[in-house]
Amino acid sequence: MAGAARAARNTRRSLYGLALITALAIIGIANHRLHWGRTISPHAATALHAATPALSLQDYEVVIDAKPIPGAAELSGITYDFDRDRLLAVSNDGPAEVVALSRTGEVLERYRLEGFDDTEAIAYMGNGRVAIANETLQRLNFVDLPPQSGTIDAKGAPFLTLGLDMHRGNKGFEGLAYDVAGDRVFIAKERDPRQLFEVRGVAASLGGRLQLALQDHTDWIDRDVSTGDLADVSFDPKTGHLVLLSEESKELVELDAEGHFVSSRPLAGRSSGLANDAPSPEGVTMDADGNLYVVSEPNLFYVLRRKP
Repeated sequence: MAGAARAARNTRRSLYGLALITALAIIGIANHRLHWGRTISPHAATALHAATPALSLQDYEVVIDAKPIPGAAELSGITYDFDRDRLLAVSNDGPAEVVALSRTGEVLERYRLEGFDDTEAIAYMGNGRVAIANETLQRLNFVDLPPQSGTIDAKGAPFLTLGLDMHRGNKGFEGLAYDVAGDRVFIAKERDPRQLFEVRGVAASLGGRLQLALQDHTDWIDRDVSTGDLADVSFDPKTGHLVLLSEESKELVELDAEGHFVSSRPLAGRSSGLANDAPSPEGVTMDADGNLYVVSEPNLFYVLRRKP
C-alpha cells in the first residue's frame, strides 16, 4: 500500500509539474506576442493598453465628399454649435462672415463680420457665444451670435491677445477649440514654429472672475506630430482627445489627453477615400455623435463618419 501511495504522489507531482510548465509556456508565448505586437504595430499596442476609448481616425469613412458651399469664399475654420445642432464656418475673404450650416452642408444663416481682419478660426463656447481668431494680431475676439442672420461687430467685444513671435508675420493663430467642461481654449499656431496652447478660465474671466492660466503644449507637437503645419484643432468631450488638422500634409492626427499620438488619417491619396485630394483643408470639428467635419478652401465641405 505504501508503494502504491508513493506512486500516486509521484504521478500527481508529475502532472502538477507538467501543468506548470504548460502554463508558463502559454504565458511566455502570450508575452512574446504582445511584445511582438508593440514592436511592429504601436497603434495595436495602444489599443491593447488604452485606459480610455479612442476615436481611431483610420476607421472613419467619407460620407460627404467636397460639397461646395454656395456663396462662401475662403472657408478657414469650422465649429459645432451644440445648442442648435448646427455648424458654424468662418471665412476670411470677400466679405468675412460666419456661415451657419446644417450637418449636411446646407446654408442656414449668414453673419457678416465687421471690424475683424484675417479671421482664420472659430470655436463655439455655448449660449450663442463664439471665439474668433485673428491670425496676424494673434487675438481672440469673444462675441455673441445674433438670433438670426445679421452683423457681428468686433467693436467693444472682449478679446485676448497673446502676441507670440509677431515678427514672423502671417503665421499665427490658425486653429481653435473649446472644452466646455474644463473651460479651456486650445489654440494652434500654424508654423515657424508650430505651437499648441491651452488657456484655462476663459468663460469664467468673461463672466467677471479673472482666473486665466496659459499652458504651452508645444512639446506634444514636437514629440508626436510630424505634419508640416497646424491648420485647426478640435476637442472631443467624450474622450478628452484632440484632433489636429494639417493643411500642408493633408492629414488628421489624434492626440490623447496627455498629448500622445493615438491615430491619424489622410485627406489625400487612395487611402483617404476621397474622389480627389482635399485642396486646402483649413478647418475641422466634431459633433455630438462623433462625426467629423472638414472645410477646405475655397468652399468645400466634407463629412466623415466612423464605420459601424
